[in-house]
Amino acid sequence: MPETAAKTRSFLGHAKLIGGLTLVSRLLGLARDVVASHVFGVGIVATAFSVAFTIPNLFRKLLGEGALSAAFIPLYAQAQKRGSTEHGDTARAFSAGAFNLLLMVLLSLTFIGEGVLGTLLFLERGSDRIDRLLLLQFTAIMLPYVVFVCGGAFLSAILQVHDRFGPPAFAPVILNLCHIAVVVGGAWWLGLRGSDLPSERVQALQTTLGYWLAIAVLVAGALQVAVLWPALRESGFAFRLRAKAWTPSTKKMLRLAAPLAIGAGVLQLSVVIDEAIGFAFMQGVRDDGSVTHFTLLGHVIRYPLELGAPRRLDLAQLLYQFPLGIFATALATAIFPKLSADALEPGRANFKRTLRQGIEAALWEGFPASLGLMLIAVPITRLLFQHGQTDAHNAALIARSAVYFAAGIWAFSLLQVINRAYYAIHDAKTPLIASVMNILLNIAIEIPLMWWMGEAAIALGTMVSFFAQAIVMVYLLDRRLGGLGMAELLQSTGKMLAATALMGAATWAVTLAPFFPRGDSRGDWVAQLAIQMTVAVVVYFGACTALGVNLMTRITTRKGNASRRVPPADIPEP
Repeated sequence: MPETAAKTRSFLGHAKLIGGLTLVSRLLGLARDVVASHVFGVGIVATAFSVAFTIPNLFRKLLGEGALSAAFIPLYAQAQKRGSTEHGDTARAFSAGAFNLLLMVLLSLTFIGEGVLGTLLFLERGSDRIDRLLLLQFTAIMLPYVVFVCGGAFLSAILQVHDRFGPPAFAPVILNLCHIAVVVGGAWWLGLRGSDLPSERVQALQTTLGYWLAIAVLVAGALQVAVLWPALRESGFAFRLRAKAWTPSTKKMLRLAAPLAIGAGVLQLSVVIDEAIGFAFMQGVRDDGSVTHFTLLGHVIRYPLELGAPRRLDLAQLLYQFPLGIFATALATAIFPKLSADALEPGRANFKRTLRQGIEAALWEGFPASLGLMLIAVPITRLLFQHGQTDAHNAALIARSAVYFAAGIWAFSLLQVINRAYYAIHDAKTPLIASVMNILLNIAIEIPLMWWMGEAAIALGTMVSFFAQAIVMVYLLDRRLGGLGMAELLQSTGKMLAATALMGAATWAVTLAPFFPRGDSRGDWVAQLAIQMTVAVVVYFGACTALGVNLMTRITTRKGNASRRVPPADIPEP
C-alpha cells in the first residue's frame, strides 16, 4: 500500500479515536446541560453563569486552541521531523520554552482581569441590577480557569504532534463529570427540587449553587491538566521552570501567532459580541421587578429579547455543536499535523490530496447533520429541555434558534478543515480578512432583525455569515494553491447533496404516515425522534452506497504517488 494511503488511513484512525472520545464528552456535556436546564432553567442565574463562562472559553479558543497552538504545531512538527528548529533549538527545548511563555501571558492576563473585575464590582455597589452583579461575580470566580484550560489546550497540541490524541480528547470529560456532580449533588443538598418553593427562594438557592459550580470549574481545570501529564512524560515533554521563554524560536512562533491571534480574536469576538448583544438587549431584573424598556435619545424603546435569551441560545448551540464536535472538530484536529508536515514538500501534491479528502469528509457529515437537525429540532428540544425550570415557551424558542444554527453545520464543519489548511501554509492574512467580514455581516444581519425575530435573529446572522465565509475561503484557497481538483470535489459534493435530499424527503414523509406519533408527551417525543433518526440514517447511508459515495473506502484506496522524502525546507512567510 502506498505511503500516502497509509498516512491518510492513520489520520482517519486518529479522527475516529478523537471522535469516539469526543462523543463520550459530548454526551456528558449534553447530560450536563440537560441537568443544568432542569435545575436552573433559563433565568438570571443560568444566564449570568452562561455569559460569565464564555470569558475563559474565549481565551481558550484564542490562546490555547487558537493562535499559539496554530502557530506552534507546524513549527514543532517540523522541528520533530528535522531534529531541531531552524534556530538550533531541540524540539524539547522549544516546547518547554513556548509553554513557559504561554504561562507568563496567562498569569498576567488573569491578574489584570481580576483587577478590572474588582473595579467593576466596586462601581456596581448598591446597584439594583441583580443580573449584572451575578455576571461580574461568576466571572471573577472562574477567570483563573483561563490558566488551566489554555495551558491544557497547549499541552494537548504537543501530544497531537506525537500522535497522542486520546488524553486531550478525554480531558473535557472531567469538566462535564464535575459539573453534573455539583449540580445534582448541590440541588439535593440545598433542597432545590420542589416546584412549590417561592420564586425568591428558588433564585436564592440557584445563586448559591451557581457559586459552588463556579468553584468546581476551577477544580475541574486542574484535573484536566493533571490527566495529560503521563502522556506528556512518555512523549518526552518536561516542564522546566528555567527553560528560556524568549528565544529566536519562540519569537518566530509569536510572529506567526500575532496575525493568527488577530484573526482568531476577531472570530471569537463574534461569539462575545453575540453574547453581549443577547445580554444587553435582554429584558433585565431589578429588586423591584423586571425591566422591559430602555431610553435612547429621549425615546422609549422595547428590549427585543426575552429574559434568558443568552442561555437559550447556548442550549440551541449545544445541539449543532454536538455533531460538529464529534466528527468535524475531530477530523480537523487529526488532519492538522499531517497538513503541516505535507506543506514542507515542493508542489504540495500530498497537501492538496489530504485537504481534498478532509473537505469531502467534512461535507459528508455536514450536509446530513444540517438538514437532519433542522427536521428534528422541535422534538429533540422538547425532550431534552422542556422539564423542571424550563417550560414549553422557552423550549420553543430554543428550537427556533436551533433550526437556524443547524442550517450552517456544513459550513462550520468545512471551516474547521479549511482554517487548518491556511494555518499549515502560514497564511494568516486570508482568515483574518474573512473573519472581519464574517463579524461585520453577522452584526449587520442580527441587530436589525432582533425586533422582528427575537433571539433567533442572532442564530440567523451566525448561519449566514459562516455560510458566506466557507464559500469564499474555499474559492480563495483553490486559487492560492493553483487548484484543489474542484471538478472531483464538485462531483462528490453533488452526490452527497442528492443523498441528503433523499434523506430529508424520507424523514419528512414519515411524519405524514398514520403510525407516526402525534402526541405531546415525553414518550411521544422519544418515539418521534427514534422513527425520524432511524429513517434518516438508513436512507442517507443507502443513498450514499447507491450513488457510489463510500467515503472511507475511497479515501484509503484512492490511487496516488507515494510521498517522496525531500530535504527539509522552510515554509515562506506570508
